[in-house]
Order: sequence, then C-alpha cells, then structure tokens
Amino acid sequence: MTSTPDLSAFIKAYDVRGLVGTQLTNEVVDALGAGFVDELGLAGQEVVVGHDMRDSSPGFVAAFARGATARGASVVHLGLCSTDESYFASGRYAAAGAMFTASHNPATYNGIKFCRAGAQGVSFATGLRGIRDRAQAYLEAGAVPAVESPGTESHRDVLPDYAAYLRELVDLSGVRPLRIVVDAGNGMGGMTVPAVLGTAAGLPALPLEIIPLYFELDGTFPNHEANPLEPENLRDLQAAVLEHGADLGLAFDGDADRCFVIDELGQPVTPSAVAAIVALREIRREQARLEATGEEGASIHVIHNLITSRSVAETITAAGATPVRTQVGHSLIKDRMAETGAIFGGEHSAHYYFRDFWGADNGMLAAMHLIAQYGQYEGPLSQLAAEFTPYTASGEINSVVDDVPAAYTRIVDAFHGRAEIDELDGLFFTGHGDAGWYWFSVRPSNTEPLLRLNAEAETPELMAAIRDEVLALIRA
Repeated sequence: MTSTPDLSAFIKAYDVRGLVGTQLTNEVVDALGAGFVDELGLAGQEVVVGHDMRDSSPGFVAAFARGATARGASVVHLGLCSTDESYFASGRYAAAGAMFTASHNPATYNGIKFCRAGAQGVSFATGLRGIRDRAQAYLEAGAVPAVESPGTESHRDVLPDYAAYLRELVDLSGVRPLRIVVDAGNGMGGMTVPAVLGTAAGLPALPLEIIPLYFELDGTFPNHEANPLEPENLRDLQAAVLEHGADLGLAFDGDADRCFVIDELGQPVTPSAVAAIVALREIRREQARLEATGEEGASIHVIHNLITSRSVAETITAAGATPVRTQVGHSLIKDRMAETGAIFGGEHSAHYYFRDFWGADNGMLAAMHLIAQYGQYEGPLSQLAAEFTPYTASGEINSVVDDVPAAYTRIVDAFHGRAEIDELDGLFFTGHGDAGWYWFSVRPSNTEPLLRLNAEAETPELMAAIRDEVLALIRA
C-alpha cells in the first residue's frame, strides 16, 4: 500500500512546483483540480487551463480536468500556451485559470500557477492553502466524488486574440527597422514570439527582423536551461547578437512570462533599467489619457519591489508619478497593483506587471515597450540603457546559511549606527557616508537554506566594499 503524499512539501507561497512522478502524479493533480473548484466556488463556471511544452504537461492537464469537471466546473482547454497567454484568457473571458508549467525549472519538474477570474493572483493567504488542504483530504479519502451535474470540456485557441491585444497596447508599426535575436530556450516563446512580433497569427509584418534561437518546443531543454536569470544561459544569445550584428537580443524563460534583454555589445541590460524605461512610457501614456479625459492631476502609482535599483523610484518620481515600494513576489505585487490602482509594476527578476493586462505579469509586453522606446531612439541600446543605469548593483548573491537569526544578528551589530534598517522583506539597510549612499537587502529563501544578498551603491568602489563586508558577515 502506497502512502498518501504530503502536499505541503511542494505547495508553497505562490504556486505548486514539484518533481514529476514522486510529488506530482495524476492522482495528486486530479485532487488539486477538485480542490481548486471547491475552494474558489467554481461549480457551474468555466475554468481556462493551459500548459507548456513539458512532456508531463498534457497528462497532468487531463487529470486536472477530471477533478475539476467532477466537482462541477467546465474546463476550457487552451492547449500549448505561455503563462501570460493563460492570464490573457482568464482576463478576457473573466474565468479562473490554471497554467501547467514549472517555468525555468529543469524537465524533472512541473507545476501549476492558479489565478482567479480576471487573472487575479492566488497565493497561500488567498486560496492556495485551502486548495492544498481540500486536495489532501481527497487523496486521503481515496477518490474525488462527482457532483450531481459534472462540468464539460471544450477547446479554445486564444493565441490570435492574445497577439492582437498586445499589438493594440504597444504599436510597433512605426519603429525603425531593427534586427533582434530571440532565445526562446526551447520554451513557449518559440510559439508566442512568431505570433506577436511576426506574422504567424495573421497580423501585419512589423519592421523587425527576428533571428530565432532554440524556438523548437522541447520540455527536455536540450540546449540550456530556460532560466535567463543565470548568466551561463545567456551566453548563446550574447554570441548570436554579436555574430549577426543585431540591435538587441531577447531571452525568455520556459513559460515565456519573463524577458531578459541583451544590448548590441552582447551585455545584459538590467531588469531595473527595463522597468524604468517601461514605467516612464506607461506614466506618459496615463498622463495623456488623464489629460484627454479632463482628469489632470490625478495620482498615478507605479510599483517596484525593494531590490530594484534606486533609479527606478527616481525615474517614477521625476516623471510625476508616485513610486510604491513592495516585497518581492508576484502574488504580493498583484495584490498591491489592485490595492493602489497602479498602472505598472517592475521586479528585479524581470517580472513586469501591467494594469491594462489585468494586473498580471507579461514579459512579451515589456519587451514590446522596450522595442518601441528603442525604435525611436537614435543611439545604440547600450547608450539608452546606461541612461537608466546610473548606479552599481551587485546582482543577487546566494549563500548557504544554517543559522539565519545568527547571521542577521552579526549584520545588524556591524551596521548599528551606520545604516537605517527596515523589515519590509527580510532586512533592508540604507546608509550614507563620505563615499556616498548605499543600500543592501538580505532575505531568506522560502524553499532553501539560503540568504539572498542584493546591494547597490552610488559608486562601484562603495558597492564592492559593502558587498564584501556583508558577505563576510553572512558566511562567518
């Protein structure tokens, strides 16, 4: 007799992410489908369900549909899609949704990203705990009981509407001709990029020459992990940009909801610079809308998490909007988007959130904004990016730490009287001395025995000094 799996081992703060065959099985996913419908009260309603290109995804979708329809919801199959495409379907059709993907994780993983109708986030505090507990109860009972009126299953192709909607939000028809290398990492960008930036969805051609890299959908990731946050996964793109004399390069993660940018010199453009550029465009667009409707002076809010560059908040303020500083995490940012009515939100991890995309994150839309801005700019992308990268950042540095409280104590003691400390998310230090200002953030991982350090300073020398001092304290 096999033991019932413990769902709390792999259902965390924001989504489901587990090993295929041991943690995630058809029986587990069946129960999660039922728990999702029960917890969100979806009996009698449609639920949109999409999946990425992983080998395990179609079987899991079928299992999820069994559980969901047994409890009375009607499943609308989206088929292969990106995560932001599934958010589009949730928003356009006002339906709750489930997207099967493990994003950038290796092929041995899969997972589920849930959302309420209108692409609203589902975190541990807003439903995921209940979904988990209901599914656990079904697993322990041995079956999911069917309601008197089970739901139905149907199929819908939303890619053409998704592509057309993004083209409505950002008009690229007037940009100067650009040569762009795109590394899809064998993920879903291989399907969405030709639809949005090309003509695969029946849209008019744009003045863009797209040079594809690893567009073949392959959930085994034969070329490199679909995680552009790791520098080694950008090397092929960097080399291709230089080889083809391209104006820029774009790298998408496995489910294509995050986008990273490479300039014409083959160097990464920081996600903070991209966030600042997009924020400026969205602020100007909102100001024009308010002026046209006679609402000049209305407040405009833009969200940034606490470890984006100081330049992001400075750009937002200089443009006449209000920056809203938040914790790290997509469900938290979606909640703050709704609370503040923010028009845009940017994270250090290359997640970009848009009010006009139901508050959800969309890497493709951020890339389109960047292309639109650069397409009207006379200089190279490296020059444009430098205008939005005035300070020096460390990037995220992870350290294995057995005793987090002890590490915190060492750092607090060392910076007592030198820096202000807040606890919005882990510990955040802000200091200023003869050499200039600096900040650094130390946050624990939700899933691993790690401390994450991010630092930024007014000068490269000060950043290096602060980084090295804090790392020594962390690893003492």
